[in-house]
Amino acid sequence: MVKYTVKVFTGEMLLAGTLNSVYVKLVGTKGESKRVYIPKTASQGSVIELDVPCPSSLGHLEFVVLDTEPYALLAYINDVWFCSKVVVTTPEINTANFPCYRWISGHERLVFREATGKLIFNETCPEAIEERKKELQSRHEVYRWSIYAEGLPQIMKVASTSELPAEVRFSFTKDLEFKFTAAKALVQLNLAGLSTNKEQWKSLGELSHVFNSRKTDVYDYVEKNWKKDEFFGYQLLNGLNPMMIHRCSKLPENFPVTEDMVKASLFGKSLESEFQKGNIFLVDYKHLHGVTANVINRKRHFLAAPLCLLYMTPEDKLMPIAIQLKQEPGEDNPIFLPTDSEYDWLLAKIFVRNSDFAEHELNFHLLRTHLLAEVFAVSTLRNLPMVHPIYKLLISHFRYTLQINTLARQALISEKGVITENAGVGGPGMVEFLQKAMASLTYSSLCLPEDITGRGLESIPNFFYRDDGLRLWDIVHRFVKKMIAHYYTCDSDVQKDSELQNWIKEIFFHGFLAKTSTGIPQSFSSVTELVKFLTMVIFTVSIQHAAVNNGQFDFGGWMPNFPISLQQPPPTTKGQCTESTMLKTFPDINTTVNGMAVVYLLSTQSTDNVSI
Repeated sequence: MVKYTVKVFTGEMLLAGTLNSVYVKLVGTKGESKRVYIPKTASQGSVIELDVPCPSSLGHLEFVVLDTEPYALLAYINDVWFCSKVVVTTPEINTANFPCYRWISGHERLVFREATGKLIFNETCPEAIEERKKELQSRHEVYRWSIYAEGLPQIMKVASTSELPAEVRFSFTKDLEFKFTAAKALVQLNLAGLSTNKEQWKSLGELSHVFNSRKTDVYDYVEKNWKKDEFFGYQLLNGLNPMMIHRCSKLPENFPVTEDMVKASLFGKSLESEFQKGNIFLVDYKHLHGVTANVINRKRHFLAAPLCLLYMTPEDKLMPIAIQLKQEPGEDNPIFLPTDSEYDWLLAKIFVRNSDFAEHELNFHLLRTHLLAEVFAVSTLRNLPMVHPIYKLLISHFRYTLQINTLARQALISEKGVITENAGVGGPGMVEFLQKAMASLTYSSLCLPEDITGRGLESIPNFFYRDDGLRLWDIVHRFVKKMIAHYYTCDSDVQKDSELQNWIKEIFFHGFLAKTSTGIPQSFSSVTELVKFLTMVIFTVSIQHAAVNNGQFDFGGWMPNFPISLQQPPPTTKGQCTESTMLKTFPDINTTVNGMAVVYLLSTQSTDNVSI
């Protein structure tokens, strides 16, 4: 007889233990052990050591099999167990590690490979190849593609979070905090009594008084400075949405700004000379043109599709110098200027900020981080076995992705969702807008160095999103390059990895709808291509998401700076706007507070948050 010493590690998070019966079996190249009961898995953070006797050596250990049976008294409760890893010491005093790091429910049988990452063409054991196939076959039954809306990335086929496998669901801590925050956000913000108030705001003072709770330093700064042109320009570089602005070398044909209009803003310099110097910039919200505006509180609301011209001053301040609120020029579509009356100019900027809300929340936040993250996650779970090096590289970055997105489809963008019912770009216009945004999505725009170059922003001063982002992109790229080089020694290794090729193929077809115009690869032919794509994936789901998500309450909590909807049409003449016009244009009280609760909820980090 020989003896294997097995250590089973239970996770340290709250409720990681279980009352279910848990069993372990070892599988090697020369045989397998009997199924052995593991005692005392009820305690979080526990390390259980037990001996597994075998008649003879099992050879090289290939697998650990864990299976669970529900505790009889809790048969109708989904009592899950978080297994961190299993470590086995062989009779030859060798150590084999079997990482798990996932939740396991009752009546579940899981097979885990020894930790050394292996590509399929390096497998020498027929049983190991067969086990990879079985793992992926079972995953294909669980993780299935579904069409969310025509022309948009496909999603996981799941009706509710309760249908998600335990391995991709929230921890108990996250689940409790998220439900609590969603239920209590209005209470925490002292806004619960206003969530059904359909009156209009009487003054900015009333608005400020209502929102005294939970203000951050940035929120307070935004409230005090939101009207200033300098802060307006700053936000297009370093606010919630630094993704729209680009250097402008000539005016669009539909934006007939004249030299006389901007002479004062350019300190007497000519517009043409400032174009040539690279000091003129543009934001164009053309995706909103023709999109159906929402009906909120039984009132029609309005969307603009602005063009905004900006100037980088000699003092390195980015200042707006002209705003046109609709795409088609005409007498009823004036170009607003800083020299216009206070409220003409302020209201024009408010319409731009509302348009920025739409682009930010639906395009750069929902589509380009959340929906793409779901595509990457589902394809990974369907096509890469746990032993695959790229599975190991990516899986931690998809933590909670599928549950977050499922909840968003239920609570935020469903037929009765908060965004659907309260955003000017909600309702039927939401899918219309997303389809337009998807049609313009390209691979290069997802790769930060290429995106910065493509928008001509390599040298614009005070662009901290660029400066920090490029440093982080480089860090991720260097890490990915070194890890991939360890497993893929040449381009042919990439080409013959059938699991990897299936992974990118599904991303291309189900995520990017087989459109070659996106530039997304359909297959990989080189190590360089693979490293770039993996860098983009990790950057998108971690760093880029943080950039467009984490500051939502800071920058968007003060509604006038980031209005969720506007209930008056864009002005068609100058000289008519007053403070009263502005207040009537703002969303009603209940719409405002519901929008504020959303950005508060989305910005709140759970205590089990893991930073990159």
